[in-house]
Amino acid sequence: MKLSIVIPVYNEEATVKEIIDRCRALPLDKEVVVVDDGSSDGTANVLAKEDGVDGVAVRYHEKNRGKGAAIRTGIEECTGDIVVIQDADLEYVPEEFPDLIQPIVDGYADVVYGSRFLGTHRVFKVLHYFGNKFLTLITNILYDTMLTDMETCYKAFRAEVIKNVRIKSDRFNFEPEITAKVFKQKKLRVYEMPISYHGRDYDEGKKITWLDGIPALWALIKYRFTD
Repeated sequence: MKLSIVIPVYNEEATVKEIIDRCRALPLDKEVVVVDDGSSDGTANVLAKEDGVDGVAVRYHEKNRGKGAAIRTGIEECTGDIVVIQDADLEYVPEEFPDLIQPIVDGYADVVYGSRFLGTHRVFKVLHYFGNKFLTLITNILYDTMLTDMETCYKAFRAEVIKNVRIKSDRFNFEPEITAKVFKQKKLRVYEMPISYHGRDYDEGKKITWLDGIPALWALIKYRFTD
């Protein structure tokens, strides 16, 4: 089965080439779709040298529209049987993709979440930890499930699943929206797998703050009762 790796990028000049190279090196039938979301540093110059090389395709937003918008653009370009999201920093480990997608390859999952709380991870800041756990708890209550990590970047989908979901969120609330719309489809088989996580601090370039938890909470509530 062919894997499509979607990489939304915003101002990751220092790390984006390494993450692309690591995805390229995976022993899988794959394509890498990179979407530069209006970066204002040298990211676009780095990506210009990668476009069209060894299965890498680069698309550009003229202005910054947000992670969700970049993922939508990337998904539209995907031609694989499985789609997975990869951030452009070095917090997640693409070498774990073969394990992450195996339940889909084996035919008993439609969606797989990679849980940072089940695998090896850098010790979290207490506010990040409780913020994530709170949003995951609300997810489990609203959608009658038992996730451990709703906000994880690593979500793998059978292509027809993700392509048939209409995503409206432009920014980081993509994560709760896609989760809501996955679990509202009761027929979908969702699994969790342990993954490694090497979280960055804000002085290392981390972009998500506690303020992003407010629209995430609203998205979980809103999409429970609306499309």
